[in-house]
Amino acid sequence: MARNYVKEYANYQGKKDQIIRRSNRNKSRRAMVKTGSVSKGDGMDVHHRDGNPKNRGRRNLSIMSKNRNRSRKV
Repeated sequence: MARNYVKEYANYQGKKDQIIRRSNRNKSRRAMVKTGSVSKGDGMDVHHRDGNPKNRGRRNLSIMSKNRNRSRKV
């Protein structure tokens, strides 16, 4: 069955809270690139230790592989 991306965006990704969360995750990534902790295409994710993407404090951020970060239980 093919995915309906327009419907997914309308129902979830386009919601105000999800846009804010995505924006904060991107800001965290840019901050880590600036410090040299990660680089484009390195296969690493910026992990929020408390699970809250709105908390962008340096002590809350860590680096881990995409595979490990995305397989974690929420």
